Amino acid sequence: MFSFKLRPLFFPQTITENFANVIHGLNASHLTDLVIQRSKRMILDTLGVGLLGTSTEVFHKAIQYSKIYRSDVSSTVWGHSDFRLPPLYAAFVNGVAVHSMDFDDTWHPATHPSGAVLPALLALSEVLPQKQKFSGLDLLLAFNVGIEVQGRLMHFSNEASYVPKRFHPPSVVGTIGSAAATAKLLALDQFKCKAALAVAASYAGAPMANAATQTKPLHIGNAARHGLEATCFASLGLQGNKQILDMESGLGAFYTDYAPQFLPTLQSYSWLLDQQDVAIKRFPAHLGTHWVADAVSSLRKYLVESDDSVPISRIKRIVVKVPDVRYVNRPFPNSEHEARHSFQFAACTTLLDGSISIQSFSDQNISRPELKELLSKTKLEHPADNKPSFDNLYCEVNVTLQDGKVFSERCDTFYGHWRKPLSTEDLKKKFHSNASSVLSVEATEGIIETVDNLEKVEDCFVLSAFLKRDTVNQSTFKNVLTLKNN
Repeated sequence: MFSFKLRPLFFPQTITENFANVIHGLNASHLTDLVIQRSKRMILDTLGVGLLGTSTEVFHKAIQYSKIYRSDVSSTVWGHSDFRLPPLYAAFVNGVAVHSMDFDDTWHPATHPSGAVLPALLALSEVLPQKQKFSGLDLLLAFNVGIEVQGRLMHFSNEASYVPKRFHPPSVVGTIGSAAATAKLLALDQFKCKAALAVAASYAGAPMANAATQTKPLHIGNAARHGLEATCFASLGLQGNKQILDMESGLGAFYTDYAPQFLPTLQSYSWLLDQQDVAIKRFPAHLGTHWVADAVSSLRKYLVESDDSVPISRIKRIVVKVPDVRYVNRPFPNSEHEARHSFQFAACTTLLDGSISIQSFSDQNISRPELKELLSKTKLEHPADNKPSFDNLYCEVNVTLQDGKVFSERCDTFYGHWRKPLSTEDLKKKFHSNASSVLSVEATEGIIETVDNLEKVEDCFVLSAFLKRDTVNQSTFKNVLTLKNN
């Protein structure tokens, strides 16, 4: 009599399954001290630029539109205590605010990682069951899962290492990162995490043609909202393609050289944020303009007169050597959004004023005759060795005077880049300046203290209270901190 043993069939794990298993399996013990420290800086900066962004015209248009939606559950609109929105639309408008001035963080490969994730997490946290507390450590873990997924997806393509030409990366990887983060917060199982990634992919994509317009901030708002929406659908059992990250017709549809890879094992997980920090901006404009501003700032000392002015009439020609990034080549910007995406504007404004600030992008400053005169003398050059990568581009500026004298300066790494990060003091100054334009001093300081101690916060409701201008007294604040023994 013959006997047969049935062996289980072995199916190799797909990339999508691998991502779903890691999203589900990561826990707070996987977070390193450096990842916690860097992500807290990202969270503080994102809250600050988002609060500042609530004063912009595009934010108010997003609010006007979103107010038509009503729900039994609602979440905080940053900077507003007078009304709330359903969580999907709170995530949307707060995401729009974060990117409304192009003041949010930037990573390499090129994307804006935080604005798609943090608004979705905070909106979702407010509608969780009351018995389900959302701690600071929960926020840090879910936030880092969302950031990590974006970074890993960007590394699937060499093309992604360069400044984008066809689509805006946060609209793709940010949407999937938002889904991963919110799926983690809801503790979805591997199957539903996989479904959330698939659903999110069908929301992905926005063309670069809308850069330098009021529409570009919607890319971040939509990424936050649609990632959360994808997770909501997945939690209800909606399914999508189970190999969405493996296929050329899945996420590969966005890249011509798509080569997906497995994530590290949970036993020895290594975070991308451990390996490379983000860039945090000193002024609200495209990251490429920050190299220009630092180069011109160094050069200006050769030209400035005793009253701190630059003699425009003595300047014959300004040459700015930068990579060929067409959507940041705007010789005569006509709006604040175009000015934020103009190498020429950054060079001439820094030369005139010594620095670039939020006020630099007002209509009054953009239309100054002296600025237009300098712009007319400015041209771009694109050296062959100056590649459009935020990791290694440079800017060289040459100013030729009427008498033939030439002054030149070069910037390889600006202050705020991941190789030369903002000091903690300067980061907090930036946050304080941004947030205090909307919130009270008490609320502004409360957010700084909460984020500083985020891994010890028992219940993140305090963040939402501060963000909507509500007052949280000191005893309440102390109650949400728990000093954990190591």
